[in-house]
Amino acid sequence: MECKECEQNRLKFFPIMMYAIIMGMSGLTIMYQKAGHFLGFPHMIGNTLMWVTTVLFAVVTFIYLLKFLKYKEAVKKEFSHPVRINFFAAVSISMLMLAIIFKESFVSVSAGFWYVGTALHFLLTMYTISFWINNNQELAHSNPAWFIPIVGNVLVPVGGVGFANLGILSYFFSVGLFFWVVLFAIILNRIIFHHQLPQKFMPTLFILIAPPAVSFIAYFKMYGVIDHFSMFLFNLGLFFTLLVAFMYKNFMKIKFFISWWAFVFPLAAMSIASMIMQFKTKDMLLMYLSYSMIFVTTAVISVVIYQTLVHIKRGEICIQE
Repeated sequence: MECKECEQNRLKFFPIMMYAIIMGMSGLTIMYQKAGHFLGFPHMIGNTLMWVTTVLFAVVTFIYLLKFLKYKEAVKKEFSHPVRINFFAAVSISMLMLAIIFKESFVSVSAGFWYVGTALHFLLTMYTISFWINNNQELAHSNPAWFIPIVGNVLVPVGGVGFANLGILSYFFSVGLFFWVVLFAIILNRIIFHHQLPQKFMPTLFILIAPPAVSFIAYFKMYGVIDHFSMFLFNLGLFFTLLVAFMYKNFMKIKFFISWWAFVFPLAAMSIASMIMQFKTKDMLLMYLSYSMIFVTTAVISVVIYQTLVHIKRGEICIQE
């Protein structure tokens, strides 16, 4: 009876992966803010999403803090899990993205999120990489979610211009770029030469889009130029976007998991990168790409939100795996 009650306790099984929702909604918010700036979309969309995302961040954080206070062992277990440990960086990434969201409207709020998010992400990056080194990792545990602690490093410069000097911003950019290359080699080796990813981690393939797309945005924010290196990053982001689109059948029949939120943030990042590139080059093909990416990202998140609400209603989220 006691065990049964334990299994039915939603709070105990509230996963750290819920912060992927904040990452997805933050990406959508920034995308529409930039669409208002570059493409003339109504600013009301971005402003509304800004507050929705902030409330969601507060709710998820409050619930997870309750879990920490009531079930410390469950949180410790997640923090030492070879896969879930990577999702703790989603907390600091959410703060960094909120810093970007608020930067144009509320600079002091943005600064608060950026400084706390940067410090937390620095610690989580150090802890995660030391965890990988100090504990023998099984190849079966590797998946694109490993990029999450890395992507956060290249996000730091995106919101950090004006809050820190170029030396600090380039430090985070360099770390993120280096480990992206290293981890990509490991994960590609796992995908090609070993067992296929479990179904619940198939959506994380979309995370392959994020490192080059976000790196392109960060490079542009730091240096304000479109050069050969930034073109290289943009084209890699575009390649991975086209690749997952070409593999669309792989995702059509996947059972719903919270990992579906991994679809959203990378698509939003590529949408923003496309808008920046179009704004600087005035290329009509990039204009079409920007509108297409906005449409696809909006359609995907609509499906993900609907499925999330349906499965919450069914009581199929926050249960013991």
